[in-house]
Amino acid sequence: MTKTYTISSERLTLKAINDIIFNDRKIKLSDQVISNIKKSKTYLDAKLSESDKPFYGINTGFGSLYDVKISKRDLTKLQENLVMSHACGTGDKVPEVIVKIMLLLKIKSLSFGHSGVQLSTVNRLIDFFNNDIFPFVYTQGSLGASGDLAPLAHLSLPLIGKGKVTYRKRLVNTTTVLKKFNWKPIKLEAKEGLALLNGTQFMTAYGVYCLLLSHKTSYLADIVASISLDAYDGRIDPFNDLVHLIRPHAGQLKVARRFTEFLKDSELIHRKKEHVQDPYSFRCIPQVHGATKDTIDFVEKTMITEINSVTDNPNIFPDEDEIISAGNFHGQPLALAFDYLKIAMAEIGNISERRIFQLISGQRGLPAFLVDNPGLNSGFMIPQYTAASIVSANKQLATPASIDSIVSSNGQEDHVSMGANAATQAYNLIRNVERIIAIELFNASQAMVFRKPYKSSTFIELFLKAYRKEIPFIKSDEILHDDIEKTIQFLKKYNITDFELFLNDYGIKADLLETE
Repeated sequence: MTKTYTISSERLTLKAINDIIFNDRKIKLSDQVISNIKKSKTYLDAKLSESDKPFYGINTGFGSLYDVKISKRDLTKLQENLVMSHACGTGDKVPEVIVKIMLLLKIKSLSFGHSGVQLSTVNRLIDFFNNDIFPFVYTQGSLGASGDLAPLAHLSLPLIGKGKVTYRKRLVNTTTVLKKFNWKPIKLEAKEGLALLNGTQFMTAYGVYCLLLSHKTSYLADIVASISLDAYDGRIDPFNDLVHLIRPHAGQLKVARRFTEFLKDSELIHRKKEHVQDPYSFRCIPQVHGATKDTIDFVEKTMITEINSVTDNPNIFPDEDEIISAGNFHGQPLALAFDYLKIAMAEIGNISERRIFQLISGQRGLPAFLVDNPGLNSGFMIPQYTAASIVSANKQLATPASIDSIVSSNGQEDHVSMGANAATQAYNLIRNVERIIAIELFNASQAMVFRKPYKSSTFIELFLKAYRKEIPFIKSDEILHDDIEKTIQFLKKYNITDFELFLNDYGIKADLLETE
């Protein structure tokens, strides 16, 4: 039986979201959350009935139309018009897993009782989540400032019976799904459209998914780099704890100790070396990979704060008798965090490509381009080209999005974060890093064969044995695209939970989402 997760006042963590999404948990609201939502709605209704005072977006127009008063009889139409008019997204389809996270995070934000929405509206979002009904959302359209207006408008259209959804892997009209479940469209009341559209759930959903990818990818980078180190006949000295205790950055220490564990019983790493030092791409792995890990931890703290916050506008405070129009929807904290994450993950790909280059360069007793009879065979010459091309693309993607701003809404919204662009760039960049690391594994596994009869560690040998079941040693030139793609899939096939179990099977105790 599927375990149900209760949305309460407790903080959502990255580990909890990973569990909810990838173990197909259903969700429900706690009694306290239900009370908070009802209290906020009751307060708002009373405030509107007893006063004609203008409240932004509740009984006024939006953006630069903030001073246009709307009559009480048109408040529902105002909110429905808002949702429809803001559904201006374009571009690619947002992956379903990210849409599912968007639903979860929107429900969490509304659960605090500062948004003035109907309980039925939140429950319908829960219905969508629990039945894997995913609104069709586009990647382009958000400035990351007045909330993720366009993406959240597309997320909200099915609530009023409009737009399209994906259900059971098929794209259908929302009306088809509503009819199937005998649901009627939600009749939005005062402020609800604004509460749904003002928010950062597009950015934060991408942020959550990018963090899950980053945690796994950075761990895989350590595994693959340890294989490369052994295949290159590298030295273990730079990973000695003594070195890192006198410069004790947390990520640096973690990486160095991880390499020591991965390679503890390797014949190759402990044999006598003819060289005194390795190139930086090997010798400085703890410093480079470690700095990225510290960045991931920083970004995670930012995202966790955001997903446990109220990011719509105006904010309703029943106990204080206040309705305040402010700017919690502005994505600047997220935009900066995404740009930092992009740079950090790009560096993982950057240093990986340098190790690929070293492995094919004909040094340390390895054949040029890792193939017998080089010249007749080009071997692994061109996979390095591919990696270099992807690294260059990542440098372009890593250019900060947050340094840009374009005025919108007739000057009322005159500074925007562009955090949504940073979010989609981060997603594409991290996927690129997965491909670079796969090419490094492809190269390193090939190089290891030339080290026989020496063996690597028990863990590495078992890891390579699992890899070799799917990707063979290359004896002479063939179409390498197929092997690269198989390697990418080999690294992608496990979610974080399954990957931890995979590692445990090989004697490595790992908690990829551990908090410091």
